Amino acid sequence: MDPFARRKLGSSDVMLPIFGLGGAPLGELFTRVSEADSRATLEAAWADGVRYFDTAPWYGRGQSEHRMGRFLYQQPRNEFLISTKVGRVFTAPARPEEFETGFWSGGLHFDHRFDYSYDGIMRAYEDSLQRLGLNRVDILIIHDLDFWHHETEPLVSAYLAQLATGGYRALVELKEAGAIGAIGAGINELGMIPRFFELMDLDFFLVALRYTLGEQDTLDVELPLCVERDAGIIIGGVFSSGIYATGPVPGAKYNYADASPEEMERAGKIEAVCKRHGVPLAAAALQFPLHHPAVTSVIPGAVNPDQVAANIALMRHAIPNDLWAELKAEGLIRSDAPTP
Repeated sequence: MDPFARRKLGSSDVMLPIFGLGGAPLGELFTRVSEADSRATLEAAWADGVRYFDTAPWYGRGQSEHRMGRFLYQQPRNEFLISTKVGRVFTAPARPEEFETGFWSGGLHFDHRFDYSYDGIMRAYEDSLQRLGLNRVDILIIHDLDFWHHETEPLVSAYLAQLATGGYRALVELKEAGAIGAIGAGINELGMIPRFFELMDLDFFLVALRYTLGEQDTLDVELPLCVERDAGIIIGGVFSSGIYATGPVPGAKYNYADASPEEMERAGKIEAVCKRHGVPLAAAALQFPLHHPAVTSVIPGAVNPDQVAANIALMRHAIPNDLWAELKAEGLIRSDAPTP
């Protein structure tokens, strides 16, 4: 595959490269990343042809946006596309000396609150522009409005209502004013895409983890609904947090946690099929989602220049059709998954 071929993002006018750089690792997800390594990674991505960059305020509590912005504001603005996310507002902690980074191995020391209201979305958007050092972004994504983060039905319903009656209007106004080119929502779990569509029209969804070599349950409802509604899909977490990049090695991660024995066994079987066809497991993982007609881009992260170069090479690795056929015959991917 040509990693820099472009596809239309759902019902928007945005044309995205099918390969972009995800910004969560630069916010120090799982691993500390030095400023020098962050800069070198971004420089390598640009030199190698990457022109789509995805970030979020949540990634390192502002750190990923700062790092990407410091690099990108020096590049010609008409040569790249950037997406970031809204739904959280960040403030200084009441007790800085007691601050804990929690999910992030490093990052910045800011508290946050969820806010999907009109004012909350506008505040988050303006704050992101300041952190990025850019006066516009191309794509805005509603972030983490799901049970993973809010846990209970009453809270999820309340935030959806807040978005539908306020925050969505802010996003539409920004798009109509030409400040952004597309509106999407980030999805971590099944069942949320239909709920968003019940309340609003969106150009696309950023689907993290849920359409990968490791799982394809979104083929039942979510992806057919996106095709029906002309909504694009960007795939985040294409390696399922690591195991489909590293293979089933000790300590391999699957969906943000240590892989279970069953998940390790499945990944091992998929890797064995890939080896029989002379294909790296990570190449199959990167290219598999892009065969679905709704999928526009994949956005793997990187923490050093070598990872960027490796991912681009994996995107270009030729994969024989027989590999997909064998994975289906062995029951390792769904038979209805679109493949060549």
